[in-house]
Amino acid sequence: MDNLKKQGETLNDLILINNDRVEGYRKAIDQLSLEDADLRQVFQERVDQSRQFHAELVNEVARLGEDVKEGTLASGKIYRAWMDVKSFFSGGDRKTVLDNCEDGEDAAVRAYDEALECENLTPEQRAVIIRQHAEVKASHDRIKTMRDSL
Repeated sequence: MDNLKKQGETLNDLILINNDRVEGYRKAIDQLSLEDADLRQVFQERVDQSRQFHAELVNEVARLGEDVKEGTLASGKIYRAWMDVKSFFSGGDRKTVLDNCEDGEDAAVRAYDEALECENLTPEQRAVIIRQHAEVKASHDRIKTMRDSL
């Protein structure tokens, strides 16, 4: 596989994980009770963050002249699968919601870790991925801290 194709594949994987992240957090927002306004705000921030990351990654893929993948991850829907866990919807208590969100953020961090293993990235692409990785990791840590404080 040539460098451009490998770069496009790596960036497209991150586009799809961010699409899954948006869908997962939207689903979580829809399931929150009125008393969970603080979680609603945190989850909406994750949606906005993922949309921003998506736009940045689409620009990188477009520069390569590669096709941008749409939709969500077909291989098991890595990220959104955590939102489909029945325990998320049964009970719906804050700890369970945050436990499942942390699992989802773990999947996103792993996707960025894997992307950073790609040796074919340009310095510019690597810089974008490193910055986004740091922000996803910070998001993970925030969700974990919220969960641990319960």
